[in-house]
Amino acid sequence: MANTGGEPGVVVVRGSAEGFVQEITAGRHRIIADEPQASGGTDRGPTPYDLLVAAFGACMSMTVALYARTKQWPLTGVTVTLRHSRVHARDCADCVTQDDTMLDRVDSEVMLDGALTREQRDRLLEIATRCPVHRTLKSEISLRVRGA
Repeated sequence: MANTGGEPGVVVVRGSAEGFVQEITAGRHRIIADEPQASGGTDRGPTPYDLLVAAFGACMSMTVALYARTKQWPLTGVTVTLRHSRVHARDCADCVTQDDTMLDRVDSEVMLDGALTREQRDRLLEIATRCPVHRTLKSEISLRVRGA
């Protein structure tokens, strides 16, 4: 029997075969995903890639804020702006692969508010790259799909 959602740590995605709109249940939360009209969607929600980079940005922001609270630093806010794109590997100076394949790239900018020293800002930017989602995205990931 399929899981109907509502359980912490369980995400359920449901959609009609007629379009792109997906109803997402994550624990007790509800989200809609869709594609833009230019891609054949109805633009009722963020795209799957928007949701992916949003998870990354949220994790970075949470991790930075938690670290600053732990250190009792005067951080008053964090804004993370992200952009997903596809680039040719040969155009990526810091990538191992340098051929004609396409790579996914996520560019992020972290804005830190508060009366922080230069050293505190530098440390918080370093901590942003250590958030759990960042580590997951950079690691080898095992994705398993089965039918029901």
